[in-house]
Amino acid sequence: MTEASAQANLQAWHQEAQVALNARDYRRAHELCLRILNHSPQFADAFFLLGVIAAEHGNFGKAADVIGRALRLDAQRAEYHAQLARCLIATNQPRDALEAAMRALALNPREALTLDTIGVVMCRAGAYEESIEPFRRAVGRDPGKAAYFYNLGASLQFVGNFRAAEQAYRSSLALDPAYHRSWSALGQVSGQPFSQQELQQLEGMLAHDSLPVDAELHVCHALARHHELQGAFARSFELLSRGKRRKRASIQYSIDTDLALFETAARVCDRTFLEAAAPERGVDAAHTGAHRSTAAPEREGHESGEPIFIVGLPRTGTTLVERILSSHPDVYSAGELTNFSLVVKKAAATRSNLVLDTETLEAAANIDFAKAGRDYVDSTRPRTGHTARFIDKMPLNFLYAGLIHRALPGAKIICLRRNALDSCLSNYRQLFATAFSYYDYSYDLLDTGRYYIAFDKLARHWQAVMPRNYCEVHYEAVVDDMEAQARRLLEFCGLPWDPACLSFHENAAPVSTASSVQVRKPIYRTALERWRKYEKEISPLIELFREHGIPTSAGSGT
Repeated sequence: MTEASAQANLQAWHQEAQVALNARDYRRAHELCLRILNHSPQFADAFFLLGVIAAEHGNFGKAADVIGRALRLDAQRAEYHAQLARCLIATNQPRDALEAAMRALALNPREALTLDTIGVVMCRAGAYEESIEPFRRAVGRDPGKAAYFYNLGASLQFVGNFRAAEQAYRSSLALDPAYHRSWSALGQVSGQPFSQQELQQLEGMLAHDSLPVDAELHVCHALARHHELQGAFARSFELLSRGKRRKRASIQYSIDTDLALFETAARVCDRTFLEAAAPERGVDAAHTGAHRSTAAPEREGHESGEPIFIVGLPRTGTTLVERILSSHPDVYSAGELTNFSLVVKKAAATRSNLVLDTETLEAAANIDFAKAGRDYVDSTRPRTGHTARFIDKMPLNFLYAGLIHRALPGAKIICLRRNALDSCLSNYRQLFATAFSYYDYSYDLLDTGRYYIAFDKLARHWQAVMPRNYCEVHYEAVVDDMEAQARRLLEFCGLPWDPACLSFHENAAPVSTASSVQVRKPIYRTALERWRKYEKEISPLIELFREHGIPTSAGSGT
């Protein structure tokens, strides 16, 4: 066979492999790639396609390795770097993923899919402002994809450009009225009821029995928002219940799993465990990077005073407090990080495929706390380190509060509390990411109530056994007297007063949480005692709290 005919065969196999991959005929694509590599071991794109096949099957670790081989052969292909970034973010390596995405963008890709992939990775790594450029370019290259417009709208929403976000969501729906996520997102950013035509479209979708579970959930949330804006609270709650009831029935969830997490966290991190934390050290030591070198696990934590952890139930004022504190020039908000949980999981080395479970919490009692603290701070770089303090606002970190105190005894932990009924209603009204199982309790009102009862018990435990560097703040108190609470929190964090904290709504930093719209406004009181508008509908929850002695009076945070 001549060299020319051999090259022709390789190109033909390569083209066929690409067609097979696009048709999801993975077996045929895999076979062709191996045939190519058998004849030409330096054929970079064959490795790349094998990596994509592995990623499509959820084997992101293997995919990253194979795509890495393709990059060693050809480092000038933007799609290689973009897909590597996708694999790295899927394996919880946000810093490396963001670097790979930036390399991909620097190569000036023209393919819409590559640009969209870069934007998605940047968003998941917390680089919301940076993601807008590749998303804009993606819709420019392929203006016929509803998903591309949705992703652009989400990034615009996160940075506070709500008008442009609304336009992007509407563009998504103009292309595909059945792109259901855009309906619920549009309901969030527009602040206005849907038009009569839009209302008819949404109600028409609900009339179809074949509507997928998640689609019905998004449509129901969109319609519930519409009716709430109209003051039709009973109808709004009816729609929420419809969407959530069907979603709840479609998942394997038991509240007992979450209750066990709370119980284990308190049992592992008891008073004796927490009193073993190292004495508080000065902030100056935190910036020296100095630490002892020893082969044995260090029981004392890492000397860093940088982190401020804002924890609590979602939708209870965590984002509001984050914005107040991050308006201070010495504080940077790193967003909702999963970094601490990943550090604990790696250190505990448990076999389960879950990051957070009772097995991991129990094993974490014996980890090297100094290393865990160092690893956590290092994992937040380079986004952090340019200010004296940074905020990690992952609400679920309240389950790790005791471990945080051991690993980072100089870190500050701020726990948000809110009236019990308002806390549960705000969680029930919220449409959390459906792929994030740790908020599955919110698909049932009484499960949400039981979750709150367990949270309340754990919060009381932390308050009793961890008085140093742990502070509770009540959402109602912040609304009633923001300046007094802001001064209190700054003093707790060892920061001087700065009046910019009172203008938190002017803070231009991105917000990716469910409060992205609300925290762009000055302080308001309309969310206080919202539960009274739904008093009849939530009567089973009120009875549950009465049975467990949970106060529900105005201003009650516990």
